[in-house]
Amino acid sequence: MNADGWLADTRSSYDTVADSYAAQLREALAGEPYLRAALALFAELAHAAGGGPVADVGCGPGHVTAHLHELGVDAFGIDLSPGMIDVARRDHPGLRFEVGSMTGLAQADGSVGALLAFWSLIHIPDDSVPTVFTEFRRVLRPGAPLLLGFHMGDESRLKTQGYGGYPMKVHVHRRLPAQVTAWLSDAGFTVQAQMLLDLDESLPGAVLFARREAQAQ
Repeated sequence: MNADGWLADTRSSYDTVADSYAAQLREALAGEPYLRAALALFAELAHAAGGGPVADVGCGPGHVTAHLHELGVDAFGIDLSPGMIDVARRDHPGLRFEVGSMTGLAQADGSVGALLAFWSLIHIPDDSVPTVFTEFRRVLRPGAPLLLGFHMGDESRLKTQGYGGYPMKVHVHRRLPAQVTAWLSDAGFTVQAQMLLDLDESLPGAVLFARREAQAQ
């Protein structure tokens, strides 16, 4: 899959649905006690690792970034979609948000104290995931925590409509934790824990806690 093609499709799709997506997700964490617990643990791990800026990569409208800020971490958001960043800045004017791609982050080597990618990997093709994880490792300090959330499964589908009925053109990839763990290990991370969610539902999820090692494996 051409990188410029899927990145452009993802960017334009989320520009189109930014307002309706934000409206649907604004209070989403209130009904997700397990995700709130995962974020609380992540915040604790970020503090224990020395603090510093915490990157919410693929932040969308910024609701998770804001939640992390409320937990006392120096969170900032990055998203591919300028439309999403506009909404995030509007809804959370006291926080920092910037347009960027997880395939090539603007942050300097070792400048980030912790990194979160919460259901933002789902549109990344398999052959680009190693590039993304290498970028995550590059910007993180040694020993820094990483938190990933994603749809669990072993299939992909093309999403052509969503969030208020607006047209989209994005592939949604479900992945097994073992595959994501293997990619992380290859990139120089150690997975420390996993949480499986909604196993009886049609779209189960997984959350992985990992740590950036000092040396690539």
